[in-house]
Amino acid sequence: MKKRVLVVDDEKLIVKGIRFSLEQDGMDVTCAYDGEEALELAKETEYDMILLDLMLPKMNGLEVCQQIREFSNVPIIMLTAKGDDMDKILGLEYGADDYITKPFNILEVKARIKAIMRRAVKTEPAEEKAKTVESGGLRMDCESRRVFIDGREVNLTAKEFDVLELLVFNPNKVYSRENLLNIVWGYEYPGDVRTVDVHIRRLREKIEKKPSEPKYVHTKWGVGYYFQG
Repeated sequence: MKKRVLVVDDEKLIVKGIRFSLEQDGMDVTCAYDGEEALELAKETEYDMILLDLMLPKMNGLEVCQQIREFSNVPIIMLTAKGDDMDKILGLEYGADDYITKPFNILEVKARIKAIMRRAVKTEPAEEKAKTVESGGLRMDCESRRVFIDGREVNLTAKEFDVLELLVFNPNKVYSRENLLNIVWGYEYPGDVRTVDVHIRRLREKIEKKPSEPKYVHTKWGVGYYFQG
């Protein structure tokens, strides 16, 4: 089945270029030119990926992202203006999985989309790995990519799930922020370590009863993060 991508940007030339390039790779591309239209389309259709510009008419990208997160965990890549670090961090805070700065190279966009899609549809690795893992009230189903805390499902974004999965399968192993960035986001990822901090914070808000006193995802000060069930 073709991968469905929603491209949202009010600059029609940019949308046209992205659409053409993704369609060349066999993807099914839908376009929207303002925030309200994007939100409606996201409610009506299940997409495999959303490319979402930050500056949009009617409703900005942050608002759209935040509202989509109320009903969907579809991977979202924010498109932000070059150098606006605060916008990138805000995008992650509002639930985006990743960001790309404008002006961008379409090959980078395609590589980033494919990397996220590959992880979101994980095939079972060759070595035998448990499909479900349980630890102290936390249950992870790696096949359906669902997480439960004390029997209640919590909705994680694709990247939040990837970070938690890595930590859970390597308990008590401390990963530096640079390590997590390289493993989960990839060695070519141009972002900085604050991206990891934002995802860890969002993850804790979802899985910990007291995020300030975590039970699962711990910080080893000056070193990094680790999981303890």
